[in-house]
Amino acid sequence: MSPLTSPRQTVKKVLPLILATAIFMQMLDSTILNTSLPAIAKDLKESPLDMQNAIISYVLTLAVFMPASGFLADRFGTRKVFIFSLVLFSLGSIFCALSQNLTQLVISRILQGVGGSLMTPVGKLALIKTFDRNEILKAMNFAIVPALIGPVLGPLVGGYMVDYLSWHWIFLINVPIGALGIFLGYKYMPNFNSRETDFDLKGFLIFAAASLLLSFALELFGGLQNITPVLLVFILGFVFLYYYYRHAKKGHNPIFPLNLFQVRTFRVGIVGNLATRLGISAVPLLLPLMIQISYGQSAVISGWIIAPMALTAMFGKSFVIKILNKFGFRRTLMVNTIIIGTLICLLGFPNAHSSIYWFVPILAILGFFNSIQFTAMNTISIADLRNFQTSSGNSLLSVNQQLAVGFGIAFGLIVLKLYQNSPWVLDSETHNAFRYTFFTVGILTIISSFVFQRLHVSDGKNMNSND
Repeated sequence: MSPLTSPRQTVKKVLPLILATAIFMQMLDSTILNTSLPAIAKDLKESPLDMQNAIISYVLTLAVFMPASGFLADRFGTRKVFIFSLVLFSLGSIFCALSQNLTQLVISRILQGVGGSLMTPVGKLALIKTFDRNEILKAMNFAIVPALIGPVLGPLVGGYMVDYLSWHWIFLINVPIGALGIFLGYKYMPNFNSRETDFDLKGFLIFAAASLLLSFALELFGGLQNITPVLLVFILGFVFLYYYYRHAKKGHNPIFPLNLFQVRTFRVGIVGNLATRLGISAVPLLLPLMIQISYGQSAVISGWIIAPMALTAMFGKSFVIKILNKFGFRRTLMVNTIIIGTLICLLGFPNAHSSIYWFVPILAILGFFNSIQFTAMNTISIADLRNFQTSSGNSLLSVNQQLAVGFGIAFGLIVLKLYQNSPWVLDSETHNAFRYTFFTVGILTIISSFVFQRLHVSDGKNMNSND
């Protein structure tokens, strides 16, 4: 290898690892807190119900600042913004661990959220701009694995840390990972920027308000008996989205140009992410709940039951490129979505007297196909974006994925509550409400496969790796 090409090749080797570090921190932090809230509440002398504010504040901060990630990267450079985001996230983590009351914890979580809203989209943007089209699939395939294992390992790691160490460690674990990311980012991340950096402040505020309202409604869906006020907030979020559409139509340089949706692969990727994640995102929430409520098992046991999803997700990444090269994005995504929906339906077959270990092989297979799904959806979404569209398109895709996870969790909880309150379910065990929820979510996931029918057979050919 010549001295001239060596630095670029080194960057290409390290950059997916840098992005993987950021994604892992964000995904782990989004889920690790769930099993730890009672212990934190006890130590801070707060009600466990009030501790939900520590989760909501983080999610809402992501929703507000994520739309600005593309502009900030263009204005100040990808390396500077990425390192700044990691510093904020790491400082927020330290302040979380040092918090003496709920107010301090919430403020620290907001600081974490600002860092989290920037580090993953900006890291992904740097990757897109660094790699050639035919190399992005391979790079994205490596970097996306933490998005699969984070939600699975989060509750398990959180449970063990609380039981055997203390709740402070669920935040302090981010510090060495963040330090590694800062070091690698400073040394290897390119500092891409753009001269066209007019900021659409009005569009940002409108879109941020829409994201904030939708995220707030999704976070509250699971915890309220009366959903009417939540639905009003939800509807208001869509009103702001429509208001943004009207603004972007007339705006000179909107933060998310409407011409993004003229790119068919981006349009299908956005809709496909929303539709298929309804089922995929509901499983890591519903199954541990069912194992604990219906089978009377502990949180740690439920964590171990879903842990195989993380192992097979990592195993699956070595097959993704071969599968996409052989079958193409259209056929792979259609068939793969049907397989995922079928596997979710299978989770509803064991009854309350079945062994919980029946779930292990189903979840192991599900992790493998989730790996294929996430890599394919993320890659096809950016396949045909022009260079001037990558910053805004990547930011919008990140916001969409954040909301899609929230939609999936909220949707799973709503369907579960509907079945729990249904007269014909009450005649039997509560376990049946979970079973019917898996059937419903699985069938809807299968139906969502038709979204990918809009792709052409040749779509994504320019993304395929030749090695």
